[in-house]
Amino acid sequence: MTQRIYPFSILSVSTPEPFEPQVFDDPVQAVDCLEALYERNTRFLCDAFRTLGRDGPATARFRACYPQVSIETSSFGHVDSRLSYGYVSSPGVYTTTITRPKLFRHYLKEQLGLLMRNHGVTVTVSESATPIPLHFAFDEGAHVEAGAAEASDLPLRDLFDAPDLTTTDDEIANGSYEPGPGEPSPLAPFTAQRIDYSLARLSHYTATSANHFQNFVLFTNYQFYIDEFCAWARQQMAEGGNGYTHFVEPGNIITPAGATQPETDSVLGRLPQMPAYHIKKKGHGGITMVNIGVGPSNAKTITDHIAVLRPHAWLMLGHCAGLRNSQRLGDYVLAHAYVREDHVLDDDLPVWVPIPALAEIQVALEEAVEEVTGYEGYDLKRIMRTGTVATIDNRNWELRDQRGPVKRLSQSRAIALDMESATIAANGFRFRVPYGTLLCVSDKPLHGELKLPGMATAFYRTQVNQHLRIGIRTMEILAGMPSAELHSRKLRSFFETAFQ
Repeated sequence: MTQRIYPFSILSVSTPEPFEPQVFDDPVQAVDCLEALYERNTRFLCDAFRTLGRDGPATARFRACYPQVSIETSSFGHVDSRLSYGYVSSPGVYTTTITRPKLFRHYLKEQLGLLMRNHGVTVTVSESATPIPLHFAFDEGAHVEAGAAEASDLPLRDLFDAPDLTTTDDEIANGSYEPGPGEPSPLAPFTAQRIDYSLARLSHYTATSANHFQNFVLFTNYQFYIDEFCAWARQQMAEGGNGYTHFVEPGNIITPAGATQPETDSVLGRLPQMPAYHIKKKGHGGITMVNIGVGPSNAKTITDHIAVLRPHAWLMLGHCAGLRNSQRLGDYVLAHAYVREDHVLDDDLPVWVPIPALAEIQVALEEAVEEVTGYEGYDLKRIMRTGTVATIDNRNWELRDQRGPVKRLSQSRAIALDMESATIAANGFRFRVPYGTLLCVSDKPLHGELKLPGMATAFYRTQVNQHLRIGIRTMEILAGMPSAELHSRKLRSFFETAFQ
């Protein structure tokens, strides 16, 4: 431990011993070093907090910084043009801060390995100048005694660094970040503190640890789908897993493959705002399903946070209003385009930005619909339409003057309307996460077909199971694809980070 006197401070600053930068030509060794440095620095902060009051009044401010990884290249060397990530576009120095390297171990090994191979460079692991906030240093779920903080006469923020929300933003992902003169360019779409912020929010909103999230994510706006997903997942576990290893429910309640009951008898007192369920495979290759509830605000919130985990795909499975007279209740809608009247992303992604359909996702969805329903080719049109989905932030849009909304929907050629799909697709586009939408027509308000209680019950019973099986099958198809093929070049801008 070293102590340094900082100007304008009443306390000296106590830090871990200086860390000498290390250079690696092996991604595994580089990630091992990142893990060791991160563990050392977070342990320093946690130990300092726990000793508050035990050794008398605090006489120092405690600070430890995030690890960082950097590369430097002087070449415009051409790389495989089929790739959408794993390279930098021009010579220079590139760097990013790193958090939770154990959680991101597979991801970091892949990203660093691609850079080493594509540019023939080494990577440097060093200590950044970005402090680790005390709030993010503790392990997820750690019990922190309030007495330690109360033992000091000074505010906790005078003793430890707190989250700096002035620099915790999405400028890199939004394409608006510009390095200052002589500063390195970003290597990854998110900084360490931005990632830590989202990991904490994920636990709060979903009541499951970030460790359990899988690379293939289904979103829904109805609990009926969650009930079916849980029944299917428990069946897989009872049958030995069928390739899956664990089923995790809110509260981190785990059922292993081969079991019919969870490992513990613990029960979550109440569900969180957006409960998440995970059927796991090795390497995070399984499926996560989240009930996001109703509305674009929830859809943006959860995708803002899941995006930092760098999933390989997310899909919206939900209900929608059919807008065409030829549609029937229970028909499917495969979104090829979106009308964005959700308004929650306008400041981050202007509405004039087109949200393209991604061929890899669309083909997988259509293949899954064919497999599950038995319809093929031209006959598939009997139960499914492709076209534009409109997303709106006013659930009772039907009660307004119909001339405005209906005219816009007609001019856009929309075939369905909901409150979440365009938001999820737009945030997928913004964060470079492959996205798709398959909806099920549950009513036709423009044609007077509203669900009555009895109709709704029959509809849910017959359609939800099939719709969910299509979503699961889609994810299994996508999981069988190499990730380099799945991450479309359509999602990459002129000046991209090397990390996916």
